[in-house]
Amino acid sequence: MRVTADTNIYIPALLFGGLPGAFLDLAIFGAFTLVISPAILDELEEKLLAKFKISQADERAIRQKFVAAADVVIPTRTIDAIEDEPDDNRVLECAVEGAADFIVSGDRHLLG
Repeated sequence: MRVTADTNIYIPALLFGGLPGAFLDLAIFGAFTLVISPAILDELEEKLLAKFKISQADERAIRQKFVAAADVVIPTRTIDAIEDEPDDNRVLECAVEGAADFIVSGDRHLLG
């Protein structure tokens, strides 16, 4: 099973644990293949550094763990299905390119 997740899953997983943390643990332990793209990693980096003020060293370590644990895909097409949240289109691009079976998100634009 291949799964793409939005940054609104990764941030609480990394900072608070809970269900998002369990999701990330399952991915790291190989229960499914996590599919991620450089655009998602860049958004995660931006939010962790600017909003949550983690150190650059910690952010680099997090990024390296994601790269090691996930299938990193580089989308070859642009999707502009969600005008209100362009970053959500990057999640869709990743899911399509990586042939994800599921998208995990708490974002109303990606639900339903």
